[in-house]
Amino acid sequence: MTTEQMTGAQALVRALENVGVDTVFGIPGGAILPAYDPLFDSRKLRHILVRHEQGAGHAAQGYAMVTGKVGVCMATSGPGATNLVTAISDAYMDSVPIVAITGQVASSLIGTDGFQEADIVGITMPITKHNFLVTRAEDIGRTIAEAFHVAGTGRPGPVLVDIAKDALQATVAFEWPVALQLPGYRPVTRPHSKQVREAARLIVQARRPVLYVGGGVLKAGAAAELKVLAELTGAPVVTTLMAKGALPDSHPLNMGMPGMHGAVGAVGALQRADLLVALGARFDDRVTGKLDGFAPHAKVVHADIDPAEISKNRHADVPIVGDAREVIADLVVALQNEHEAGRKGDYSDWWRQLGAWRETYPLGYDTPADGSLSPQYVIERIGEIAGPEAYYVAGVGQHQMWAAQFIKYERPGAFLNSGGAGTMGYSVPAAMGAKVGAPDSTVWAIDGDGCFQMTNQELATCAIEGIPVKVAVINNGNLGMVRQWQTLFYNERYSNTNLHSAKRIPDFVKLAEAYGCVGLRCEKAEDVDEVIGKAMEINDAPVVIDFVVHQDAMVWPMVAAGTGNDDIKIARDMAPDWENGD
Repeated sequence: MTTEQMTGAQALVRALENVGVDTVFGIPGGAILPAYDPLFDSRKLRHILVRHEQGAGHAAQGYAMVTGKVGVCMATSGPGATNLVTAISDAYMDSVPIVAITGQVASSLIGTDGFQEADIVGITMPITKHNFLVTRAEDIGRTIAEAFHVAGTGRPGPVLVDIAKDALQATVAFEWPVALQLPGYRPVTRPHSKQVREAARLIVQARRPVLYVGGGVLKAGAAAELKVLAELTGAPVVTTLMAKGALPDSHPLNMGMPGMHGAVGAVGALQRADLLVALGARFDDRVTGKLDGFAPHAKVVHADIDPAEISKNRHADVPIVGDAREVIADLVVALQNEHEAGRKGDYSDWWRQLGAWRETYPLGYDTPADGSLSPQYVIERIGEIAGPEAYYVAGVGQHQMWAAQFIKYERPGAFLNSGGAGTMGYSVPAAMGAKVGAPDSTVWAIDGDGCFQMTNQELATCAIEGIPVKVAVINNGNLGMVRQWQTLFYNERYSNTNLHSAKRIPDFVKLAEAYGCVGLRCEKAEDVDEVIGKAMEINDAPVVIDFVVHQDAMVWPMVAAGTGNDDIKIARDMAPDWENGD
């Protein structure tokens, strides 16, 4: 163990270096300023000066999701820290490992309503996996080590470290390595073998099983194991919004995405199943619809690394606590034993039904009759031209659902989006972070004109820092998903959803150029490929394409909020015939 005299601020920077951090997204300010001085001298840490703290948080998320490392963002006290709250909440909902480091007023001022004081520990307690308030310089190194350990192990998530200014300024004997002090934090990763054997027994006995795969499978790096399990069982697989790419979309066993805007076949599979094998999924309301009508005839095997998720929304007949990769690997062995004993499931009748649904109700869209641009076509062409090796980072709303539906994801981790929180403004900064984490990959931000106007100032960061993301603005002049709900449920009373971009306020091409990016516009289907091709050729600057699309395009299929999945509509007033193919 080495001991060295230094300031608390220097100890912070040294600890970040020692835990393997190479990139920090942040903005300096009074309380965190002592930390920025030694940061200036660090040879190992790249600090990226963002334009808004929310951008720093989402960038840390994007970076974490493509690298598998813990993302880092930094802000000052008070408004700097509270501006991180949205991104921290987003990371919490989607289990993304980030550490947010905030400055705090001097310890003597805490609780006095000092200048730029906010109780960020109290504010973020419900939306962090854990958080720390550090008031002594000697605790900084150990706390950073603990924060990274907690963020990146078990079920990943955000951790906040709030450090008082006087702790950053004090002198301390810095020691490394440090012993962690985390009594009670022992995430279970190895599943219970008896539960795994029981799950295997149910799978071979089932007539209509479904592997219900959630984001936990990607977090565990278990895509290869999932493919082995799926092919061994021959059971259909549904991949949630957060699990796109866990099994390639082109795989014959993949029924697609379930849920509010899921494929009819995927929704039907869950509803008619007699066994759900939920792997790293949390029975989210967007998947289940009205909970008491969800998969009414199914027994449930629920495997999750977070014991709090199991039986939270739906009772688990076989609960399995463990890391998805370990669970699936053990389940494969247990199933092989069942097969060797002559016990194997027969799902041929089930696949006849599934095949009929898949064939009868494929995903599709209408081309606008007035010749205007179809947003689904734009997104589909981006996916085909950029290809499966690119990363696609969606905002929230209609464009997010179309990106999930019409881009084919053939590898794990290729699709980043804000699933649980549904954060407008996620796409541009998260794409920025993804591009920093994967500089040799193509990164497309697929954003709506509403989302884009929340965080597009990070284009300045991208231009200055040499982060050449590509941004497709799906510009329908409206808050599109809200408008869709107004069309369907509010008698076409369009209250406060028109963004007035028919007048080109703002003009996104000029805005892009003002930010030091290349700005392009596309309004006709025949120009789409050429414009995307032009963007693909530009790799020394960020590119923004203003795709002016039809304002009334809708996302179908759709399960209306508060209704059951059996009430899915494939278009307005059109429902599937569930018995088709029986």
